[in-house]
Amino acid sequence: MTHIPVITPGWPEYELIDSGDSRKLERFGKVVIVRHEPKAWWRPALSEAEWAKAHASQDDEGRLTIRQDGRVPKAWPLRLDLPGGRQITLEARLSETSRHIGLFPEQAPHWRLLAEIAGQYPRKGEAPKLLNLFGYTGAASLAAQASGFAATHVDASRPAIAWAKRNQELTGLSNPELADRPVRFLLDDVVKFVQREIRRGNRYQAILLDPPSFGRGPNREVWKVEGMVRDLLADCRTLLADDARLLLLTMYNIEASALMLGNLMQDVLAPHKKGGLPGSIQVGELAVPHTAPGAEARLLPRSIYARWQA
Repeated sequence: MTHIPVITPGWPEYELIDSGDSRKLERFGKVVIVRHEPKAWWRPALSEAEWAKAHASQDDEGRLTIRQDGRVPKAWPLRLDLPGGRQITLEARLSETSRHIGLFPEQAPHWRLLAEIAGQYPRKGEAPKLLNLFGYTGAASLAAQASGFAATHVDASRPAIAWAKRNQELTGLSNPELADRPVRFLLDDVVKFVQREIRRGNRYQAILLDPPSFGRGPNREVWKVEGMVRDLLADCRTLLADDARLLLLTMYNIEASALMLGNLMQDVLAPHKKGGLPGSIQVGELAVPHTAPGAEARLLPRSIYARWQA
């Protein structure tokens, strides 16, 4: 039987208290929120009275309800410690127009992994380069920058890029003195950008992809993961430098599995074949443990991943 590892966040600023009936009860910093969760098919461990103590709740349409005392910030900072004594700050937000808080806590282990990989490169000379595709609000890009990478962050959402720049400002990484390891924030279609980078001859020491199931580029370009992710992954292989250490693919598609991503990466990278890319491929799940009494044995599956490491 193939063993599929499960990685959990281990981040004090975030807690999954309980889940069930397609909902989850979470704590971000000091703010407790109820949000929709399609993967929570079971019954909650806590009573409705306990869930009602949350500061705010969002239904499956994103409609926001604030508890009667109204003491909920619209935005607040969360801090993540990285290896090497570094730290990044991410701004969580509550909105009446979106179900998203602005970060995915289950990805924290990969943010810390970037810091470990950055430490494998010499501190002198040109900084190693990281490409973050579908970069969202920039947690991975900032973890990379804080740890010594020069990052290129590509996303098709103008608000997401603005949010990422806000996180950079809060972290203190927008200082001009960090010009040797900046973040390039680019509003662009990921597929077109990668193809242009190949023609330019640019190469990267680490590449991240976190594609949605469906999306549109800034000029209404269509993205469909089923028919397009293999070609994009193959193009990303071309962009890997000779001294590259990481190619990481994560996905939230509820119909996909970690084994599917592993098969895909084996197909594209062929690490054990002549002419393939030497290294190892690991697949697994990103999941979150519960803290409510009676729910401690549960893990809420959030994302799947496949990663190649040299």
